[in-house]
Amino acid sequence: MKLTIERGDLLNALSHVQNVVERRNTIPILSNVLLEAGNGELKLTATDLDIEAVDSADASVEREGAVTAPAGTLFDVVRKLPAGSEVVLEVQPSSSRLQITAGRSHFELPTLPAADFQTMSSDDGATKFALDAKDFARLIDKTRFAISTEETRYYLNGVYLHGAKTDEGDAVLRTVATDGHRLALAEVPAPAGSEDLEGVIVPRKAVAEARRLVDTVDGDVEIEVSDTKIVVRAGRAVLTSKLIDGSFPDYGRVIPKGNDKKLTLDNKSFEAAVDRVSTVSAERSRSVKLSLSEGKLVLAVNHAETGAGNEELEAEYASDPMEIGFNAKYLLDIAGQIEAVDVEFMFNDPASPALVLDPSDDSARYVLMPLRV
Repeated sequence: MKLTIERGDLLNALSHVQNVVERRNTIPILSNVLLEAGNGELKLTATDLDIEAVDSADASVEREGAVTAPAGTLFDVVRKLPAGSEVVLEVQPSSSRLQITAGRSHFELPTLPAADFQTMSSDDGATKFALDAKDFARLIDKTRFAISTEETRYYLNGVYLHGAKTDEGDAVLRTVATDGHRLALAEVPAPAGSEDLEGVIVPRKAVAEARRLVDTVDGDVEIEVSDTKIVVRAGRAVLTSKLIDGSFPDYGRVIPKGNDKKLTLDNKSFEAAVDRVSTVSAERSRSVKLSLSEGKLVLAVNHAETGAGNEELEAEYASDPMEIGFNAKYLLDIAGQIEAVDVEFMFNDPASPALVLDPSDDSARYVLMPLRV
């Protein structure tokens, strides 16, 4: 194998695939990226057997061939080469090393046979649709922070993607994530072909890699969903991932319907105040007490060992006085998703979940379970 490729093109393709590789692997070839040269391009593939990323770049191929090389090391070498340089990749028929040459720089990396590399097959009968890259990014950004990290509840370790109907009967494509303490929901008008998409759980790692992929795309991404896999095509890059085999909980039962106590306040001021007051909260619970009364909100932390702090904010609130506690990190995570100047909280009582809304975006909703304070 021998080819010449522009350093920027190679780096871009490598950046799309190398994150899939697990740094610590008991199977050596899973630490490698598959390089295939032919038909005027270099195709790169990486996998951890649950998720696979493929991308390609134009190249001047002098000698076709395929080989695998350490993904992390190859990426670091190419990243440090001079911008705009021409990179020559070569494997001599008699050699077991990948030679990398750019100007006066020369590297040799160990290789493993391409024949030993396992690739993932695609499923027939998948639901296929195209979705604007910005909409896809938004569905991920508005929900992924609520994905559970508790491995025992594996069915919460991803984003639930499905077709749904709004209360008005409009077809939407919806994402939901929850860790049992908070829930995030986002939706966009359903693109053609996705209206009846059965719910699937996309793993956390696949969500992160798909989000990284669409950053470089203008226009649509193509999505295929089967019973066991999801495929995301963005330009020349393709991400394939197994789905989580489990049942996502009936999240509709968690979203409050009758919360009638409304609190409205400046979101940036609220976010900054929560951040300041929580400085003295106990690290484990990070609980902050919200005291609501007419025209104001008081945030307070009082802990015997770590100290006390409080801050008062102007707010629109006209219901009965109430005290309720929340995890400060969860409040900050949701505040970071609000795009409007104000944020709206809808409460029922101190023991019931709160509904958090963005006045500028009625297609996203957040639910927070309270803490005892």
